[in-house]
Parts: sequence; C-alpha cells; structure tokens
Amino acid sequence: MRVALVATEKLPVPALRGGAIQLYIQEVLPYLSRSHRISVLGIEDKELPAYVTEGGVKFFRLPARSTEAYRQAVTEALGREKPEVIHVFNRPAWILPVRAASPASALVLSVHNDMFNREKIAPEIAHQCVDALGRIIAVSNHTAAKVALQVPAARAKLTTVYSGVNLKDYVPVWKSAALSLRRSVCKQWGIAQRAPVVLHVSRLSPKKGTHVVLEAMETVWEKVPAAVLLVVGSKWYGSNKADEYVRLLHKRAAEASGRVIFTGFVPPAGVSRYYASGDVFVCASQWEEPLARVHYEAMAAGLPIVTTDRGGNSEVIRGFGNGFLLEEYDNPEAMGQLILYLLQNPEQARRMGRRGRQLAEERFSWERVAGDLLKIYHQAARARD
Repeated sequence: MRVALVATEKLPVPALRGGAIQLYIQEVLPYLSRSHRISVLGIEDKELPAYVTEGGVKFFRLPARSTEAYRQAVTEALGREKPEVIHVFNRPAWILPVRAASPASALVLSVHNDMFNREKIAPEIAHQCVDALGRIIAVSNHTAAKVALQVPAARAKLTTVYSGVNLKDYVPVWKSAALSLRRSVCKQWGIAQRAPVVLHVSRLSPKKGTHVVLEAMETVWEKVPAAVLLVVGSKWYGSNKADEYVRLLHKRAAEASGRVIFTGFVPPAGVSRYYASGDVFVCASQWEEPLARVHYEAMAAGLPIVTTDRGGNSEVIRGFGNGFLLEEYDNPEAMGQLILYLLQNPEQARRMGRRGRQLAEERFSWERVAGDLLKIYHQAARARD
C-alpha cells in the first residue's frame, strides 16, 4: 500500500526541533515502512535534504514561506504521487484541497487538538471535510468527543488512537543505567546527588501551568527543603527566546535559592536522560489539554505522576494506579501536597512508577500505534473502493 503522511507547517520531520506531531510521524515510520511504501511531506529545513529516500521512506521537504504556500506545495506533490491513502495530520481545512488534488486516494485525518472549532474552520467546510474523509483519528476520547460535538456526522468515522513512547529511549529509574544518567544530569546542573528531584517537562506558557508548579513547590519546601524543581523546556520548540511569562517564571525562580533549574530547549533526542533524573513527574495543564504526551514519557521512565484533570490527561491516569489526578488544577497547595506525599512515601511512589512502566510496555509502544494506523488505513482504503 502506498501511504503519504502530511505533516503540519510548524516544524520539520524528523523532530530535530521538537513537536509532538513530528515526533509521532518519526517514530511510526520504521513500523509502517516494513511492508508499505511510505512518503512523508513536511516543511523544508536547512539541516535536511529537500528530497531524499531514507530507510525506505521518501521525504518531500517543501517550501513553507507561509501556511498557504506550504499547503499548495503539498497538494501539488500529492497530485503527482497519487498515493492510495493520504494521512493528514491536524489540518482539517486542508482536506478539500487534498481531495481535489488526488481524488482517488482514501483520506485519513488525525486530530491532535481542537481543530474543528469555528475560529479555525467554518462549520459548512468542516462538514464537507468530514464527508470527504474515510476515517478520523483522535489522540484521546476527550478530543474525539469534541469533534463529534462540533460535527455530529464525524462520530461514525472516529477512532481514538492513543499515542506512544519509544521504550528503548527511556530507562526505568530503578535501573543502574538510569542512576548513571541521573548522576550526569545532577553534575551538569549542580544538583546535589541525594536531592529529591521534581521533574516538569513542558513548553513554557500559561496554559501549561509552570507557574502553578513553581507555587506548589513552596508547599513541598516546607517539609522537604532540599527538593529541586527541574524544568525542561522553553517557550517554543527549538528556541530559547523568552517572553513576559518566561521572564516572570525566572524572576520567581530566582527567589528559590537555586532550587529551581530551567534547562531551556532540549532536542527530543536529549529529553529522556532528564526523566532518569526525576523522583516525581508533574504535568500542570491549565487548559483542556487533548492529552499531553509527557505522560507517556513519564510512564516509560517509571516515574509516579501528578497531573491535572484537564482534557484527556485523565485517560491514562484514572484507575491505572500510576499517579495522582488533581481536580483542583489551579490550586498550587493541593498540587504541592500530592508531590510531597510521593516524596515522603517512596514505596508507594515506586509502585506507581513500576505500574506506569508496565502500562507503557503493554499499551503505549509505537509499534502498537503503527499497527492501529495500518488497520485504519486499510479500512479507509476499502471504504474508498
């Protein structure tokens, strides 16, 4: 089967500059390409060749001076290639131009956040897009429900496919190799080897809630003054440019006597070593997060999780025994109490971490994701026939 994957206009594939969608595509390619002819359409990048075949996958890296220029280049390339299945990532507004460019292809759309709201696509266009699609993939039940609410006709075409994690990249914290990684991270950032580390991997924006984590640490420090908050990430992928919010975070952190560390942007390939250095992982989503992929990473690393009950986050926590779900998502004291509990109860923290790793192995591998995608591609192709 000939399948084309269409990435968004934000970042290149592979994910050398980050991006959840770009990483998703990168990680499923080895499995999809085992027995199928795969093409990836993404944006050009100065560090990547424009047209190349690697690992049996054809990459088309197209000009992206603007969103419209990139979309036009994508449709022209698809018109020439005419794959049997086209998988468009997170851009429902592109479906009709793609259909016009390659009318015989079966179309699949994956939805990674709220892309069907009226501010992003007119209702009548949204309905036409859904009519043109063979299948629609959502990254969480929360996201699927939103799509079905906005375009009821989509309900029959929707399937939730949870994302995955590269299990080989994330060393469980109880392994000796993880201890070596922790020593390396602590040495790099001047963290005492025995200091409890609260890990927060996130882009730095108000909706991601880093300010809530900072305030939560005040509660932690009352009982565990040696604890360190390690914040991995930046405002935007591939850049350490600061805005007013980031500057405010750094100002507050400066009052913590060296107990808050900001790494800045870390390329995806370098993130896993930071998970090996943590004792507790915290996700502080303040918005209706579709389902933050950091949960999969924390599980793979065997870390107990404290996360907010926002959007789809609960779908990989509630009832699984791998962490705590905070309903009072904007309450720093409540968050701090949960972090503190895990630091003061290491046996339960370890049980939660081991349960998380088990879940990652059983449910959240990229091989499973790729298998789910292939089933959906075949369904869409059969429906098109």
